[in-house]
Formats: sequence, C-alpha cells, structure tokens
Amino acid sequence: MEIIPAIDIRGGRCVRLLQGDYARETVFADDPAAVASRWQGAGARRLHVVDLDGAREGRPVNQEAIQRVLAAVSIPVQLGGGIRDIATIQRYLEAGIDRLILSTAAVKDEALLREALSRFGERIVVGVDARDGIVVTEGWRETSDVAAADLIRQLASLGVTCIIYTDTLRDGTLSGPNFPAIEELLSSVSRLEPRVSIICSGGVSSLDDLRRLAALGAESVIVGKALYTGDIDLAEAIATVA
Repeated sequence: MEIIPAIDIRGGRCVRLLQGDYARETVFADDPAAVASRWQGAGARRLHVVDLDGAREGRPVNQEAIQRVLAAVSIPVQLGGGIRDIATIQRYLEAGIDRLILSTAAVKDEALLREALSRFGERIVVGVDARDGIVVTEGWRETSDVAAADLIRQLASLGVTCIIYTDTLRDGTLSGPNFPAIEELLSSVSRLEPRVSIICSGGVSSLDDLRRLAALGAESVIVGKALYTGDIDLAEAIATVA
C-alpha cells in the first residue's frame, strides 16, 4: 500500500485543518518545500499537495509555494485546490505537477471534467469529499445533494481512473478512518468496469490504522496530521505496509 504524505498550504505555510474548518487551523511549518524534502527523504514516493486558499476562493492562490515544493523534490506531486478550468490545469502540468485533482469542478461542471479527461487522461484525479456519505464542495463549505457512492459510479462511467475519497468528518481528527464505510466503498468499486483506483484519506492516526486499511485492500492512503504530530513515523510506516 502506498502512503502519500499530505502538504496543505494556506498563506504560504504548511498547515492542517480540523475537519476542513478554516477557523481551526494548526501551523506545522513555515516552509512547505522543506516539509516536502523531509517526506521525500523519509521514503515517500508521491506527495499530495492542497492549495487550501485556492479551494476556498475557487482559483489558484499559493502558486509560489507550490513551485518551491516542485523545485525541492524529484518525486511526483499531485495537486488540488482551486482548479476550475483547463488553462489552470495546463499551467500546472507544464510547471511539473504530475496529477491534478478536480473536486468541486467535477461535481459542478461535467463538461470541464470530460474535456480534462479527454485532453489529459490519467493525469486527472477526482477528489470525492463526503460528509455522512454526501458529497461536499467549495472547500467543504457547501453540501450537495449527491451521494458519494453515486458520484463515484458516475465518474467511473466518464472514464475517471483514480479517485481520492475523503471522509471530511474524520479529516484532521486522529480518530481513525471510517473502516466500515471504506470497506463498503472498496467492495463496491471492485465491481466497476473499467477499474477505478481509490486513494483513502481522513482520520489515519496510527500504524494499526494503516495495517487495517492494507488488509481491506486499499492501494493508497493519504496521511496528514499524524505525520506532523509524530503519531506516525513515515519511514516506519512505509516499511510496515508498503
């Protein structure tokens, strides 16, 4: 199972939010590029970067910090937050981002998603962020009327090959993932054609959590706060479940 460290950027700094709440922010580092270099040095094979200001404002905000992250590492970087048009996708890919994550745009603008998939294929990943099984958008501030499971089936039919599933109620809480929901999701996805890869995110707090996710068949998991608090040592985690 691949472990992907998360680097959430707000105001140019590396932060974590509790359940996506911008009012409950913890700053862990002033330099996201140094954090990126640290995770690469510990054995990460990919980084998950989110422009939190971009997600909230609907446009790229922290491009300078993101560019410094790209310059600091040689491993692939996937990026989300404020990506709402083809021009932005094109600029980021040309700048060196490996994969772009569409979230709000994937729910609200199917035409954009179709065009992005047509032009960029597997370099487009879709983030499905859910609260109590219902998709949330606009930096998790708006609740849709779309069930996460239904959206995933729809995305698969459109040709999406990789989805990041985040349980927003668990994110940043260190309370452990919602294992029953993840097990049900992975079982449902396993029956889809063509095949869709799921990256799990939200609540991971320990090596035991990672072992349980691996046992459920999760291929990849994003880990954020637990790495910054020291609850999980990245090198040890990679050695345990990779």
